[in-house]
Amino acid sequence: MSTATLPDLHPLLKDFLSRQRHKLLIDGAPVDAASGRTFETLNPATGERLGTVAEGAAADVDRAVAAARKALSGPWAKLSPAERERVLHKAADLLESRAEAFAQLEVLDNGKPIREAKNGDLPLAVGLLRYFGGWPTKIHGETTPVSVPYFPGAKFLHYTVREPVGVVGAIIPWNFPLLMAVERLAPALACGNTVVLKPAEQTPLAALWLGELLLEAGVPPGVVNVVPGFGPTAGAAIAAHMGIDKVTFTGSTEVGREVVKASAGNMKRLSMELGGKSPNIVFADADLDAAAKGIFMGVFYNQGQCCSAGSRVFIERSIYDKALEAFAARAKTVRQGNPLDPKTHMGPLVSAEQRDRVLSYIESGKKEGAQLLAGGAAAPGAGFFVQPTVFGGVKDEMTIAREEIFGPVASVTPFDTVEEAVARANGTDYGLVSAVWTKDVKKAHRMAQMIKAGTVWINCYHFVDAAAPWGGVKQSGYGREKGPWAIENYTTLKSVWVDLN
Repeated sequence: MSTATLPDLHPLLKDFLSRQRHKLLIDGAPVDAASGRTFETLNPATGERLGTVAEGAAADVDRAVAAARKALSGPWAKLSPAERERVLHKAADLLESRAEAFAQLEVLDNGKPIREAKNGDLPLAVGLLRYFGGWPTKIHGETTPVSVPYFPGAKFLHYTVREPVGVVGAIIPWNFPLLMAVERLAPALACGNTVVLKPAEQTPLAALWLGELLLEAGVPPGVVNVVPGFGPTAGAAIAAHMGIDKVTFTGSTEVGREVVKASAGNMKRLSMELGGKSPNIVFADADLDAAAKGIFMGVFYNQGQCCSAGSRVFIERSIYDKALEAFAARAKTVRQGNPLDPKTHMGPLVSAEQRDRVLSYIESGKKEGAQLLAGGAAAPGAGFFVQPTVFGGVKDEMTIAREEIFGPVASVTPFDTVEEAVARANGTDYGLVSAVWTKDVKKAHRMAQMIKAGTVWINCYHFVDAAAPWGGVKQSGYGREKGPWAIENYTTLKSVWVDLN
């Protein structure tokens, strides 16, 4: 796409896009892929080309890992914790000052509405850098009173030290390109690690531009390396690489299993945020206006392209018909269109492949007998748009109720009792998030205890913070990002004994 056709873009973004050919970032420098191969990245709202990107593969991962290992014991290791803090805070300041440009890039590369990018992704990304920017001087060990039964009366000093894991391989998805990159980079860098980052091939641009910003903030060359490419080549090479000490992965459960298998060679540490099929449970005593907004947010935020999408909506039978009718009517009012327009509610899906995948699930719902109440088709015109879709009368055995769709499709069904709601909420292989809507505080807390999920939202949905843990149970993965739990992810604990006898 020619930047000349986008007069309202931020000047910094126009300059970035004017390069047209975007290279890998390895050891602080832009480089071509070893193979010379490239791929195109498209604007999903129009299908037009945004630019050409170097296609990283195993040889490029080798180069990036070598740079990261060298930097691990180089200038980055010599920076004091206070100096690392200053670098991360400067990165936060730079990103905040360029928030408009980065938000527009997210819109162009991913398709999300500008209102979501500006009000959600960018403030959260800046907040993550600031939160983890405060951690380097707070990472410390402890002393422990110890005794040795077979050496009675002996005196020892015992203490622990938290050290960087080493080289981190970060494989991130396309639904929140900038936010996912920062969510991995900020804690990894705060703990003194170096990183090889592979953004999704659908949305590589934000990670590349972020890498340049981090260099400007003072991160030494080789500390952050960005290798765009495809999963079976670049992603697989990171998962299997013997020079990588830890992999953090966000993506589908199916691919997650392959990452686990590939990581076994050197017993990498893993943190995995995988798929979801999250329940959104509405009781008759809920604030129905608030619940309607929360259901809408849970299903349709980011075009439904969230691992945490609350796509299984359970409504207590006494209010089911009324609530379902209102929800379907609301879905029909969603404004789709140019995602750069602040009035747009919902943009396109990220790619033609994803659009077709979601449409195939919609057809499955129709064939299996679910009641289509809203949407159900691709939106007319250019781009990869799918209408916000609501199915009623969904049975738990239907495909749309069991499999992660990753698109704007809600499966709505009634329930009669608390016990039924819990059993059906937990009747899935996934366990990422959930939500409960009720004015009964006792019921809310009981539900929070009984639902198997990494997060339970009560009378709200899609609220996150840099200080709150994020991750799932069951086949939604393991390990936690954000908060002090991320510090545990990106450090190792060393035990030291000193003989004082």
